[in-house]
Amino acid sequence: LEDDRQAINAWVRSGGEFDAVIDFDAVLRDAKDPSRLSARAESPDHLHPANGSYKVLAEAIDLQLFVP
Repeated sequence: LEDDRQAINAWVRSGGEFDAVIDFDAVLRDAKDPSRLSARAESPDHLHPANGSYKVLAEAIDLQLFVP
């Protein structure tokens, strides 16, 4: 499962299929263990971001991506 996630993320980041990528994985992952969410982002289910993380995700979006 983790290998699949990493392969898909690598393809999305470098596959050239998209005009731009907003890398939420990079924003929320644990720097010491990239296969896990960081402590500030982790929710009780250890899978989805904690409620407060959505603000962090929103702030990570470069709004210039949406300017024609």
